[in-house]
Amino acid sequence: MNDDVRNIVLGVMAAGISAALGWMSRTWLWKRKLRRKQAFFGLPDDSESLLVVNRNAGGPELAVMRHDVFALLELSALIKDCRAHAQVLPHDTARQGFGERTEFCVGGPASNRRMAAHLSSLLPGVRINVDAEPGPDRGAFQIGSERYRLDAGRAEYVLLARLTVEGSHGDRPVFLFCGQTAITNQAATRYLARNHERLARKHGRNSFVLLLKVVNSQAYGPDVVELVADVTRAAQAPLPAAPRNSHRAQA
Repeated sequence: MNDDVRNIVLGVMAAGISAALGWMSRTWLWKRKLRRKQAFFGLPDDSESLLVVNRNAGGPELAVMRHDVFALLELSALIKDCRAHAQVLPHDTARQGFGERTEFCVGGPASNRRMAAHLSSLLPGVRINVDAEPGPDRGAFQIGSERYRLDAGRAEYVLLARLTVEGSHGDRPVFLFCGQTAITNQAATRYLARNHERLARKHGRNSFVLLLKVVNSQAYGPDVVELVADVTRAAQAPLPAAPRNSHRAQA
């Protein structure tokens, strides 16, 4: 074998080794990213999760609003990316404890009994006005000593929470998407889909409750979302007798 042939063979071998190492490195990085995502959502390979569906308030029992359907589609894509499976259940037939399966619960307490139960049990510092009669506080959130009022179509609030319960399996969290309007539920699921890596780095597998504001949904839909505050501590503490401050949402 002369020098030219030897150089060609060595070059081919070096290229092959380099390609193999590159492929192995990319595969390892992809698997590490997948495992981190699965850990955050509590969705290992072939695991089961629960999508709890609300209903259109004032409508038929199983009528789901269009934006809530979009929210479920956003969550279904996340679950599929984790190589897991989802079961969809109406809010009034979802009867299980915490930690058995990862749960994604969509909708406010007026249209979702499961959400109302979660707020009462897990977030005692949150109250939501579910009065049907029009008024300035209709749909308002009270979180700790603060009240956040709805300004429909211009600025609307939504709670995004990842919760684990002491004594349950910590790797099977409950995710809450509790908005003042249906479009805010979709906005919260989209926010989670876009920011889950950052949230996982910041919170790990711990519980958190974020207050988000959807800005000018009548023009921008669910796409323009601002983080108002991390309200975990206030949401999990007992509610004070009366709020000190009231906020009218501003776009």
